[in-house]
Amino acid sequence: MPTKSIKIVVEGGNVKPGPPLAPTLSQLGLNVGEVVKKMNDATSQFKGMSVPVTIEVDTDTKKYDIKVGVPTTTSLLLKFANANEPSGDPAHKKVGDIKFEDVIQVAIMKKPQITAKTLKAAVKSILGTAYSIGLTVDKKNPKELVKAVDEGKYDDLLAKYEQKWNEIEG
Repeated sequence: MPTKSIKIVVEGGNVKPGPPLAPTLSQLGLNVGEVVKKMNDATSQFKGMSVPVTIEVDTDTKKYDIKVGVPTTTSLLLKFANANEPSGDPAHKKVGDIKFEDVIQVAIMKKPQITAKTLKAAVKSILGTAYSIGLTVDKKNPKELVKAVDEGKYDDLLAKYEQKWNEIEG
């Protein structure tokens, strides 16, 4: 069966039926409105974030499958912080504050894309990104929290999420 993959990055929950998507879909004989509605439903949890989406189309039967990727770590962190963009000067200008549990949530969401083998390692990686885009975590510098994670100060909290982490294919 001949299939065609369309890979695009869309704004979560706000896909518009215009170019370049609409012409590509109609060329393949698909109902543009229907596909756009399904994409908006599939990406609604990532409202306002850039989300990678792949549409697999069987060109004979016109059946299609929408696969939603995970937004970038930066997009997820900024969403939790209600910030629009990263700081151009993260050492001096902070753009927001998030909770340590938000960092854990992002680590769990990103597990399929990151190389970290443990939740602890993933959290440290996410803390590094938070630092680099100008976020504080629980009003603290994320670099200090990496040290606290290494010292085991968050082990009890991490243990609560360990099962969720282990359930995800990575």
